Amino acid sequence: MPSYTAPVKDMQFVLHDVLKVSDADIPGYADLDRSFTEAVFDEAAKVASDILTPLNLVGDVEGCVLENGVVRTPKGFKQAFDTLRKGGWMSLDASPEYGGQGLPYLMHTAVNETFVSANMAFNMYQGLTHGAYSAIKVHGTDEQKAKWLPKMVSCEWTGTMNLTEPHCGTDLGMMRTKAEPQADGSYKITGQKIFISAGDHDMASNIVHLVLAKAPGGGEGTKGISLFIVPKVLVNDDGSLGARNAVSVGKVEEKMGIHGNATCVMNYDGATGWLLGDLHKGMKAMFTMMNEARLGVALQGYAVAEAAYQNALAYAKDRLQGRDVTGVKNPNGPADPLIVHPDIRRNLMEQKSFVEGARAWAYWSATLIDRAHTGDMAADGLIGLMTPVLKGFLTDKGFEMAVAAQQVYGGHGYIEEWGMSQFARDARIAMIYEGANGVQALDLVGRKLALDGGKHVMAFFEMVKAECKAHDGDDRMKGFVEPLKVASKALQQAGMFFMQNGMKNPNAALAGSYDFMHMMGHVCLGLMWTKMAKAAYVALDAGAADRDFYEAKIATGRFYMARQLPACGMHLARIESGADTVMALTAEAF
Repeated sequence: MPSYTAPVKDMQFVLHDVLKVSDADIPGYADLDRSFTEAVFDEAAKVASDILTPLNLVGDVEGCVLENGVVRTPKGFKQAFDTLRKGGWMSLDASPEYGGQGLPYLMHTAVNETFVSANMAFNMYQGLTHGAYSAIKVHGTDEQKAKWLPKMVSCEWTGTMNLTEPHCGTDLGMMRTKAEPQADGSYKITGQKIFISAGDHDMASNIVHLVLAKAPGGGEGTKGISLFIVPKVLVNDDGSLGARNAVSVGKVEEKMGIHGNATCVMNYDGATGWLLGDLHKGMKAMFTMMNEARLGVALQGYAVAEAAYQNALAYAKDRLQGRDVTGVKNPNGPADPLIVHPDIRRNLMEQKSFVEGARAWAYWSATLIDRAHTGDMAADGLIGLMTPVLKGFLTDKGFEMAVAAQQVYGGHGYIEEWGMSQFARDARIAMIYEGANGVQALDLVGRKLALDGGKHVMAFFEMVKAECKAHDGDDRMKGFVEPLKVASKALQQAGMFFMQNGMKNPNAALAGSYDFMHMMGHVCLGLMWTKMAKAAYVALDAGAADRDFYEAKIATGRFYMARQLPACGMHLARIESGADTVMALTAEAF
């Protein structure tokens, strides 16, 4: 069975050496000193390795079962959920007003990485709840907040988001679910939703569904959509649970992966619901949850890759196969370990450089969210620009790295008893849900680049330029700065191509949107590796005790800059080839 150990040392490096969080002018960050964050991470690591990791295989094998209208989760899930609930792990960054601990979103991000790596399917139950909490907190009335949030923060009640319908995925304007107003101010919700993660389970006494539906008078398309709070069980005025609402599970989907999470078909048969936010403006409220969910999915991309990498590395050091072409390394054995071979090293370095770069990018992005919560519009604009890139790039590459880890095992990677296929199967969904990655690319190029006159992407380019300039005269940093400059210029050149050709031929831009998303992802990781390399050099110059750690960090970064970042040139060539070859065939010719 695969194992997992939270990379606490690397997490601490990103927070304190790279981001210098205790010195940041963000509320709550002054309290995030090394000893505090290490204590939190060490405890989270124990939960991840001792409780969640052993249940990962259990969830994959047993899955969820619908019995007499109730979904039963795999053996051990309920007890684990109770343990995390009692430990306060599900409310780290929630408002103290509703029972949360009030820590920055950054800490929620870092701790959740360890839980996702340990057991992605399990962590989704509380992850969806966190998103629903955020939507109600931002858009709910005081009465709604008081009624729903305390028990959602504690995870006594969990939450979901209900968007997709059998005929309607990304194009929500085609939605058929109806909301009929009632005399008491409530609505009767009727329709069917599919692919609802954590739609039902036996780990909480109530489930608070946030459901998109069309109320009368809203008109056609997405402008007519409203968002409603629709609980599984109705809540009495005194806060106690009342009658069962008219919402039921039609089936639990059989999926490629994340078997431990109940993906449900939900039937609403005149269920009682209450409007959340403004009438006919449900998309605004839902996007609060969706954007948070997209960042959570981005984290899933690299967190699963981290777990897969750890196991592949251990296997490569243990498995004896062939001899090192430069000389025998294991003379007392029949063969040398796999890790001596250059192609295995290449594979492992691709995984390591991606995961460590992604972690820095995710944590840095979390600091932008914490800044945005203070009303910083520049941070809000920048994280809005980053969100589709984070989601699309980190999940694409995360799946690729999970497959790469499986490859290290050779034939054993294809055998279920070794557990590597679960990482690949679980990681695959992250490229699809919360907006398929092709949609993320279209959102980036079709909307985010030009938002607010393009000032956010220009701010990003200026940030990269400033990072490069900060290392002028430091010869040690040339291996980072020069590749980053080249990649950034290629990204800007691609943007200019869109500007020059997109208006007269929109397909010219849209055909290159996926490549642009990956280009930007590479530049972001290049930026992070430049920051990490500098932090490592500073630590070495200061006489850091663990020189091996910092020297390995620099070597890993050099690999990324030399072997991965040049992919930007390939993506630029594809973009500048335009749409002609993409659109050449008629539909009938395929």
